Amino acid sequence: MKKSYFASDFHLGSPDRATSLAREKRLVSWLDSIKEDVENLFLVGDVFDFWYEYKRAIPKHYSRFLGKLAELSDLGVNIIFFKGNHDMWTFGYLEEELGLKVISEEWIGKIGDKTFYIHHGDALGPGDRGYKFIRKVFRSKWATWLFHRLHPNFGIGLAQLLSGESRKKNLEKDAIEIPLEQEFQFQFAKKLLEEEPIDYFIFGHRHFPRNVPIGSQSRFVNLGDWIGHNTYAVYDGQTLDLKTYTPQ
Repeated sequence: MKKSYFASDFHLGSPDRATSLAREKRLVSWLDSIKEDVENLFLVGDVFDFWYEYKRAIPKHYSRFLGKLAELSDLGVNIIFFKGNHDMWTFGYLEEELGLKVISEEWIGKIGDKTFYIHHGDALGPGDRGYKFIRKVFRSKWATWLFHRLHPNFGIGLAQLLSGESRKKNLEKDAIEIPLEQEFQFQFAKKLLEEEPIDYFIFGHRHFPRNVPIGSQSRFVNLGDWIGHNTYAVYDGQTLDLKTYTPQ
């Protein structure tokens, strides 16, 4: 039976080249391990610690990972890439070169007979007003136009520096398990569940793996990350499990 796989927060590129390369090779090994039964592959944001597509330039590195995605796409795997807060600036390269489908916000749809709500998980629920404002600015057409004016060597270097600083500031916060009812994602999912039936809520962003009930018949899932957890979810048409990848 073909399966759907979900993973997020690889943060390729951080904190340094050697560590990122080891993580990239681990991800390629994981993708090889699911190649025989994967039908849908959902990459739920922050795949890269920074990503920006100029008209004729993209960030250096990641050739093994991008090549593996191209291979899976050529084999007919449906690959859905979600923009995260670190890799929101995609402008056609991933679609044209790799055959990916890029989602800016949420994906709501059926897999088999179950309804899924999938989103990277940032800027959902109450609070975080400062970040929500910055996110809106970063995604605006005029901010993109201004950044396009920078030479790639300077623009990508500056953005990678700022992205790294942002990740460092949030690293400790992301590692803290807070009460479920206080999670903005959980509050958002609980409210949405009052308005429409959803079987599975799938999020990234918080870096803390969870697979817990929400409501009477639904599940709330945070995919964790590949910095410290190597976690992913798999749905086989009957159940969804959160698993940890251990390289052979």
